[in-house]
Amino acid sequence: MKIKPKHKSYLITKRLIDVVFALLGLIVLSPIFVIVFVILKIDSPKSSALFEQQRIGKNGKPFHIYKFRSMVPNAEEILKADKVLYEKYVASGYKLPTKEDPRITKLGSFLRRSTIDELPQFWNMLIGDMSLVGPRPIVAEELKEYGDQKDIFLSVRPGALGLWQASGRSLIEYPERTQIELEYVANAGFFYDISIVFRNVIAIFKSKGAY
Repeated sequence: MKIKPKHKSYLITKRLIDVVFALLGLIVLSPIFVIVFVILKIDSPKSSALFEQQRIGKNGKPFHIYKFRSMVPNAEEILKADKVLYEKYVASGYKLPTKEDPRITKLGSFLRRSTIDELPQFWNMLIGDMSLVGPRPIVAEELKEYGDQKDIFLSVRPGALGLWQASGRSLIEYPERTQIELEYVANAGFFYDISIVFRNVIAIFKSKGAY
């Protein structure tokens, strides 16, 4: 797959939109941030309200993504301790249905369905780790799913909203997800990004594939 270089005007405009949108999001939604933070601390006083995980960004640069915590503190240990469950997790595109995932709390299930857990990513957008629209940032072990097209996938900044989420999110597994993410990279442009934002809004209200 050959990707045409993006116009500099598009890249500058995209980054400007990311910064403005992130600042507005952090300011306007600050009351929700405070409420969710307090509820999470009341629900589990000894646990952090924020979840931090290393993901792979543009040009393969690692960064830490932030979310509101939706899992128990020792989530990774619980998952990898159950070999059968972990194999299913990998085979299902590094996802598990909420009802089958012992890591997710009851409050976390709501935060995921409503996508409220993703709100701290406004900070990732503001500092340039992520964009408003782009392929979903993945963990290092998922890179193998992209094979010799890995560099193409990593040629753009990952996004909070993307074609994969708009198309069905967790309902779509690898290798189909690979083709969808690469389709975005090939067609990325101002009006294409706008259409993806609207499609994501619809998907969020429908809770389509949100687990």
